[in-house]
Amino acid sequence: MKKLLAVLLAALLLPLSACGGAPPASVSSPSPVSSTDSSQEEVPSPRAAPLTLAVYPEFSLHPVLAGNRVNLTLAPLLYEGLFTVDDSFQAQPLLCQSYTVSEDKLSWTLTLRAGITFSDGTPLTGQEAADALNLARAPGSRYKARLSDVASIAVTEERSDQLVISLRRPNGSLPLLLDIPIALGQEDHPAGTGPYVLSGAEGALSLVPRDGWWQTDRALPVQSIPLRAVDGSDELIYAFDAGEISLVDVDLTATNATGYGGNYQTWDYPTTDFLYLGFNTRKGVFRSAEARRAAWLAVDRDTIASTIYANHAISTLLPVHPAGELYRPVESPLTYNPEELSGQVDLLRLRGSALVFLVNSENVAKTSAAQLIAYQLEAAGFAVELKQLPFEHFTAALTSGEFDLFLGETAFTADFDLAPLLSSAGALNYGGWTDETADALLAAMRLAAPGEKGVPAGELFSLLSEQAPIVPILFKNGSVLTQWGQLSGLNPARGNVFYQLDNWTVS
Repeated sequence: MKKLLAVLLAALLLPLSACGGAPPASVSSPSPVSSTDSSQEEVPSPRAAPLTLAVYPEFSLHPVLAGNRVNLTLAPLLYEGLFTVDDSFQAQPLLCQSYTVSEDKLSWTLTLRAGITFSDGTPLTGQEAADALNLARAPGSRYKARLSDVASIAVTEERSDQLVISLRRPNGSLPLLLDIPIALGQEDHPAGTGPYVLSGAEGALSLVPRDGWWQTDRALPVQSIPLRAVDGSDELIYAFDAGEISLVDVDLTATNATGYGGNYQTWDYPTTDFLYLGFNTRKGVFRSAEARRAAWLAVDRDTIASTIYANHAISTLLPVHPAGELYRPVESPLTYNPEELSGQVDLLRLRGSALVFLVNSENVAKTSAAQLIAYQLEAAGFAVELKQLPFEHFTAALTSGEFDLFLGETAFTADFDLAPLLSSAGALNYGGWTDETADALLAAMRLAAPGEKGVPAGELFSLLSEQAPIVPILFKNGSVLTQWGQLSGLNPARGNVFYQLDNWTVS
């Protein structure tokens, strides 16, 4: 059986390797790591160049309104948020000096640091911060959904350096949602409070250190960062492969992932992008918690993360990231065990049961993972019909309940609000699982402050282990690719590949 499984894995990975070049290997770890990759074809050595970043000059650089990933990569060099979120998903104050919160966690009063200005000299006050966050709530903002529970943001009457955020639903971890870059106005290149400013004309753009940056204790690794203009993904790849661009931020397992050649280093960082197995708990085989717990034994999450996702993911037993403080698996958790699965199938008289298994056909890694799970279920005695559907048909089938199980993916917010996925009324609860105790625990987790979520989270995870409405599989990593040997000391974080920039060394 092991030999047959190895052959199956090799077959599954053939299409993945054909997607524009195999992704580089990296060590699966909650912390960023460095690794190398050499393409199979010989490529010319990239010419030496200073630290150079890419830019799409025809697109906006506004950190809230822009939609271009390359331009958004530059945002942390130009803009800062009230808070920053580190690689263990903890909120650290940045532009915000301190805050107070009402007992019901519905009203937050934030006090800004004194003496901070935008790059054009405008002082940062509560009004500018409130305007920026209100823009982030507006249509067209990439943060609109994140701030959907915000009822209002206004300046206090007593102090110009304070703002009050009022919520529709309580949230004890609001700072984790406030790493939103603060920009002055709605122009394509607005002023920010970050360490660099945009300089030059189109065709010769660069980032240069700004005067009056408030973090005077932090030394910048370079004084000028040329920006290489690109107008498409092919040109971006060519420029990086030729050494004209020093760094790119990519999702190597994305649906439309592009391939990079040459010699480069890979620095992975944790994300909140979660892959899981879901069940139809309203009808069919998986109405039974015992059957769902048995199916849990079919998921070889370590192989999926290390082989199918080429170590650009970390396996997980819980729907929270292993790098976070909430990650405390229950004793004797259910893990991959095909022999026990086969025994459970016989014990529960499930042998021969027909299963409809849905997966989105547009992502090679996901379809390969689904095929591996389907193989394990079939080997244990189920009759599995794996339906690989385009995204629209996939979501339609989920909404109509035309499935027994499915492979799902969602991106949590940094506070790991699990309610959309697991609550009775959750928008992503396609399986229809309902449990009043779970709803109460989810509400308690949302209400609790950081450091106080452990008790309700532990109780919820124990309940999930018993009821198994979903099977957690992995969290994907993001990846920063850099020219070989040019940069060291990187510690990228979700949303900020320049996190702790002052620790970088540029060769």
